Amino acid sequence: MYKNLAVFLDRDGTINKDTGYIDSPGRLIIIDGVSSAIKRLNSNGFKVVVITNQSGVARGYFSKEALDIVNKRLEHILKKKRAHIDGIYYCPHHPDDNCECRKPKIGLLEQAKKDLNIDFKKSYVVGDKVSDVEIAQGIGGKGILVLTGMGRDEEKKLNHKPSYIAHDLKDAVEWIIKDSLKS
Repeated sequence: MYKNLAVFLDRDGTINKDTGYIDSPGRLIIIDGVSSAIKRLNSNGFKVVVITNQSGVARGYFSKEALDIVNKRLEHILKKKRAHIDGIYYCPHHPDDNCECRKPKIGLLEQAKKDLNIDFKKSYVVGDKVSDVEIAQGIGGKGILVLTGMGRDEEKKLNHKPSYIAHDLKDAVEWIIKDSLKS
C-alpha cells in the first residue's frame, strides 16, 4: 500500500465527457470504465485527487455552488460503484487572472499535498491536455496523457513526452499500477 502516493486526475475529458461548461449535474456523463479504474486505484492504496480548471465560475456561466453540486454528483456516482475520491480541488479563475492555482501551475496540487500528505515525486497526473502533462513535470511526478476528451488533439501539441500515453483512464491506471511496482 502506498500511503503518500496520489493519482491526480483532471475532470472534464478524463473522468467525464467534456460537454463544454458543465453547469448542472445532469450534464455530467461519466466515461465508460472510469468508476472501476478509480476503484482499482483505491484498492491499491493510491489517494485519488481531482484537479480541474473551472473558469466557468469567473466567466459567470455557473456559480461555485453549482460547481459544488456537480462535484457532489460525481462523488455520488463513484460511491454507488464503491469508488471514492480523496479530494476535489478546482481553480475558479479566468485564464487571464494569472492565479497560482490554474493548471499548469501547481497551486491546486500544493494544497492537496498539504491536506493529504502526498509525496509528489512518487505521484502521477492524468489528463487529456498538455497542461496536465506539464503539471506532472512541475512537481517531479509522472504525467499521463489520456486520448479521451481533447487528448488526441492535445497529443499533437506536446513539447515534452509524457511518461505514458493511454487510451483512457482504465489503461492509464493499469500502467500506473505496473509502474508503481517498479519503484
